[in-house]
Amino acid sequence: VVISADPLDEIVPLQRNNDGSVITQYFMEDIESVGLLKMDFLGLRNLTMIQKTLEYIAETHGETVNPDELPEGDQKTYALLASGDLEGVFQLESSGMRQIVRDLKPSNLADISSILALYRPGPLDAGLIPLFINRKHGREAIAYDHALLEPILNETYGVLVYQEQIMRVAQDLAGYTLGEADLLRRAMGKKKKSEMEKQQELFIDGAAKNGIEKRIAANLFEQMVKFAEYCPVSYTHLT
Repeated sequence: VVISADPLDEIVPLQRNNDGSVITQYFMEDIESVGLLKMDFLGLRNLTMIQKTLEYIAETHGETVNPDELPEGDQKTYALLASGDLEGVFQLESSGMRQIVRDLKPSNLADISSILALYRPGPLDAGLIPLFINRKHGREAIAYDHALLEPILNETYGVLVYQEQIMRVAQDLAGYTLGEADLLRRAMGKKKKSEMEKQQELFIDGAAKNGIEKRIAANLFEQMVKFAEYCPVSYTHLT
């Protein structure tokens, strides 16, 4: 949905698509460049299923259940997930994901969120899911290139999973402002060589001011660039 303070037909060319909806003739990137806001609203059938389930519980058992008040750490729920009985569970019911959840044995929402972010071609090819699972269960040591990385990556067992982690690395280790960190995130997403070279210099210089060795900063920046290549940086941390 494109949102504008002024009538859209005064700003961009419009047309109707095959089902008759009015759409812009500009691509998403061009829409942003002229100052318009594009928002994606996801409609889920699962939300209706949840609502109907709550209504059926009220009808058959006389109990009113408020999903917002359900405990996050219910062990029976996680045991059920670990069993692979995931039919009808949004984003977890495919055969591939079922096996991953069995292997992962999630113990919190962060585990589920992280594995969903990693279940895409790039991270799968890079072997990040086995790495994530092995580190969770102590079969592989969790190592950090610098002590400042631990509070940023400890939730994901030292694995870069989210765009916010890249931004926090830039802020905490290289002294970026929040706005500058967002520019770095965008530059990685666009993969423009000249901009990335500029950002690499800024990152290493900023890290040096925090007493971080150039070798460590350069290696970390390279890891972040690889992350951007296999993980679209639009994937945000929603837990």
